[in-house]
Amino acid sequence: MTESIAARRAPRPLSELQGIYDLLEEVRLRPGMWIRRGSLQHLDSLLTGYWIALEIHGVDEEAVFAHTGPFSEWLWKRLDMQYFSALGWAVEIEREAERKNVPAIELFFAFLDEFIAERSSKQEPTDSAR
Repeated sequence: MTESIAARRAPRPLSELQGIYDLLEEVRLRPGMWIRRGSLQHLDSLLTGYWIALEIHGVDEEAVFAHTGPFSEWLWKRLDMQYFSALGWAVEIEREAERKNVPAIELFFAFLDEFIAERSSKQEPTDSAR
């Protein structure tokens, strides 16, 4: 996180967020406000709560960060793992961060950026672009 504090934008009210990626951008902006000690396991709990709230309220949004969801599938390949980890994406990123001697939250957001970029590049063109 090399971004200077002066260059950061102000946090947005929750009512302005449009989905999971907006929420994660707020977490990126001020991780200490959202997750204790930068623990990805706490972030995983936050995202699980988000997904549960969607289900309860009947909101149709993909559970991207579910244990067997798209992010986990992508991550296992990215980390050259043959099988899903029973411990989940948060633990595996924390382990990888420890091996690389980098903060786990920074590694998570680096992986998230890669994941989003790959997903965006694989989307089919819209009718107007064909």
